[in-house]
Amino acid sequence: MVVVMAPEATSADVEAVTGLVRSAGGQAFVSRGLSRTIVGLVGDVADFEALNLGSLAGVLQVIRVSAPYKLVSREHHPARSVIRVGGVPIGPDTLTVIAGPCAVESPEQTLRAALMARSAGASMLRGGAFKPRTSPYSYQGLGEEGLRILADVRAETGLPVVTEVIDPGHVELVASYADMLQIGARNMQNFALLQAVGSAGVPVLLKRGFSATIEEWLSAAEYIAQRGNLDIVLCERGIRTFETATRNTLDISAVPVVQRLSHLPVIVDPSHSGGRRDLVLPLTRAAIAVGADGLLIDVHPQPKTALCDGDQALSESEIRHIADVIASMPPLMGRMPARSPGGLRPIRAGV
Repeated sequence: MVVVMAPEATSADVEAVTGLVRSAGGQAFVSRGLSRTIVGLVGDVADFEALNLGSLAGVLQVIRVSAPYKLVSREHHPARSVIRVGGVPIGPDTLTVIAGPCAVESPEQTLRAALMARSAGASMLRGGAFKPRTSPYSYQGLGEEGLRILADVRAETGLPVVTEVIDPGHVELVASYADMLQIGARNMQNFALLQAVGSAGVPVLLKRGFSATIEEWLSAAEYIAQRGNLDIVLCERGIRTFETATRNTLDISAVPVVQRLSHLPVIVDPSHSGGRRDLVLPLTRAAIAVGADGLLIDVHPQPKTALCDGDQALSESEIRHIADVIASMPPLMGRMPARSPGGLRPIRAGV
């Protein structure tokens, strides 16, 4: 942390700062320039913040130099991490595709969507059993029945399951079915939920909040890491801006920025960011080109009848174009498409 003194600050003002810092167990190093004095602080930043140094006489600005997120930062973990979910790697050497229906509606719909996802190169299955919706009248999901459907489809397809948890009280239940717990954009700063999933011992997919800064996003990940769980994957899903032409604005620059700041993998959701199926393919290309570690894509066997986000879900014919991109682009970026360790399973009769 650095304390910048005002040009008119006196020697007594500087001594007040250094004395307060030393009384808190820190060290203070004074650097005097021609027009300004800077005090460099060494010690526990949390202790320094409690001193309220910015309110002292002669202090112009207090600047935090070290990152507020220690465990997920590259300062203390320079190498980028590889997170494994049900044997599937997510990290710098692979492109991992997670695909499936936004919401679980029925066993047949979920299985068909899973088979579509697998044919496109997906190595993991996403599907919502609990759905936090803006309107209380919108489809809220099937709850535990949806979790059972996802587990059955995993047994049939070999695809590890990613599903959202929305309540701290549901974490143990959802973790008993899922291979990875998803924290949605609406819950990125639900700190009780973050701590609960951090204690669950299951990998976590953390989506960026609608209006969250990158520092807030990484600080949310720190809540999970503090509970002993560093198996965290970050998901850029678009942020809310003044633009109304798309559902959200995909912050594609967030991928390399976060990869420079944090060792955690970063994936992109081209479905929720654009909100339209015609944008999924170009945004997928952009995500792969910028160096994303994976993709989160909505697919549905009949998007027109989908109970949730049908406008952005890809049909079986459209998923083929995604499959071509997933097969051809990652090698150009020095990556290989990740594969599910599970072999092909027989398809139930009538599906």
